[in-house]
Amino acid sequence: MDGQSGLLLFAAGLAGGVVTAMVGGASLITFPALLAAGLPAIVANASNTVALTPGNLAAGLADLERIPRWDRSFASLALVSVAGSVAGAALLLATPEKAFTAVVPLLIGFATLLFAMSGRIRLWMLSRAAGGATPSTGWNSLLFAPVAVYGGYFGAGMSVMILAILSVGRADEFRTANVIKNLLSGLTSFVAVVVFVLQGVVAWPPTLVVMAGAVIGGFLGGRLARVLPPDLMRWIVITVGTVLTLIYARRYWLS
Repeated sequence: MDGQSGLLLFAAGLAGGVVTAMVGGASLITFPALLAAGLPAIVANASNTVALTPGNLAAGLADLERIPRWDRSFASLALVSVAGSVAGAALLLATPEKAFTAVVPLLIGFATLLFAMSGRIRLWMLSRAAGGATPSTGWNSLLFAPVAVYGGYFGAGMSVMILAILSVGRADEFRTANVIKNLLSGLTSFVAVVVFVLQGVVAWPPTLVVMAGAVIGGFLGGRLARVLPPDLMRWIVITVGTVLTLIYARRYWLS
């Protein structure tokens, strides 16, 4: 990793931390930056998960007043999160590099679409909570299983999917559901990190540079949230994700 690549990765981590603190969507910035720095796609994906996991875990513990009680519903989601994440991480490591690069544009495009829909999903969540949605432990776990696998495999946009599932199967008000979403996202990421580290597929110098930028960016984002409109940041992330989808589609499908 040369100095130019290091600056690129730090800037990407910084930008990712800022947008995460304000609207979310860091992977749409940091994962392509790791690819641009020359990392193989699977190593870039694993390294990106490691770099962003500390922020995910911190978000999960940020609202201690709304941490849910350890009931059967939450315990089942946690178990599915662990099992699904291990399966997704193992699937990633078993995927040939060429096959993974072929789906990179689809993954980035899918994550961008989910991010663009997150506002509508949040409104849907609030409307169902106001209407008294009925909890369903088994249905919740069944819906969450493929999301947990996706989280271990790629992860970008996973939080939006978790929030949508919680809106279907739980009666929590939005703030509590958001804490559950952050906890499950952090747990899924942490389990995947353990797998990636044990298998030695993490490029540590680039990972640590992105991680440092994301930590600083998260702090700055908390301050910028007071003056910058979140909708502006949201549209910036959606635009970046759309452009990157087209760029990687051209690189991996048409070249």
